[in-house]
Amino acid sequence: MAEKATVCRGCLLGLAVGDAMGYPVDGKTLEEIHRDYGPGGLMGYDLVNGYADVTSYTQLAAYTANGLLIASTRGQLRGKMAPFVRYVAKAQQEWSKIQHIRRLPESTLCWISHVEQLRRRMCMDTRMLDTLRKDALGTVEEPANAYTTPAALTASVCVGLFFHPERMAVPEVGRLGAEVVALTHGDPGAFLSGAWLAYVTAGVVQEGALPLREQFLQAAEAVAAQFGRHYPQAYKLREQIGRGVLLAKNGLLTPERAMEELHCETSPQVLAGAVYACLTGEEDFDRSMIVAVNHSGRSSAVGAVTGAILGAKLGEEALPEFYLECLEPAEELRTLAEDLAQGCPMDLRSRLFDDDWDHKYIQGEPVEPGAWVE
Repeated sequence: MAEKATVCRGCLLGLAVGDAMGYPVDGKTLEEIHRDYGPGGLMGYDLVNGYADVTSYTQLAAYTANGLLIASTRGQLRGKMAPFVRYVAKAQQEWSKIQHIRRLPESTLCWISHVEQLRRRMCMDTRMLDTLRKDALGTVEEPANAYTTPAALTASVCVGLFFHPERMAVPEVGRLGAEVVALTHGDPGAFLSGAWLAYVTAGVVQEGALPLREQFLQAAEAVAAQFGRHYPQAYKLREQIGRGVLLAKNGLLTPERAMEELHCETSPQVLAGAVYACLTGEEDFDRSMIVAVNHSGRSSAVGAVTGAILGAKLGEEALPEFYLECLEPAEELRTLAEDLAQGCPMDLRSRLFDDDWDHKYIQGEPVEPGAWVE
């Protein structure tokens, strides 16, 4: 469990680092980035009051993790449960509700709702909030819309971290990765990107020694095989992942030029950009982060996906301390990561009672009730 814990911590912390680093330049053109930060572009955090702000990419990942842990806890303690995606939907809807009302409800499903930095209004796609306000959310078969933005991609990262061979079959990882994105983003390119990212994250956790290039290509093949019959976009996604791999391999373009060629606007393009940033940075976290955010596309999204993959691959110890010391929700993300690694310690046959786990995943409260409420 200790090894998986450091992988999970590295993944969630890396995701938040990339999100926070990319946020100040998200939506800017490359020329504007050079104008504001110099010819080398953004080389690290652009801090606000000494802290690095995370956005909805980190928040949505955290709420997805919280929802999955509620699901597994109820399943183990009751012996039955609804599909995982329903618990994720409820968790994401709570996040959306708090974003709209700007305060905590009287009772909470998720303990992370008590963490101010994980509920602050920092949404990168307000249409996603509007979708989550509806009673019926989207599914793979019945999309709620045709959104193709990467706003929900990071939810699928936690599906990969949550995977355990005793909990679900391998194809279910891709299916659930697609489902958690399809709740709010109905374009096949978007939810198939979720399937790919869930496969990659699970693969890095389960087979950490396998080179990232192989992880990326295998995941693309898995998505094409699983979904290609009904969604030809699966083959287009495979092509875009392959393009990111090829650009990193041949090295004919500068990183900035390559990222501009990949565009990094839609979900599949963001994945291609993250693939390129991971590979051209040669698994150097700092170097890859700089590549991931300096372009005209969705810098926070590419940064978050790149950070999640490399954080899982390298573990928390490989993340430079200067990235973590000013990252506001770092401790809460560590707690979520460790809980994902450990799983619920209680079940129907055990007399063990874990008070902390009960507070978090049954009562929906922080370990010390009210301790993190403003």
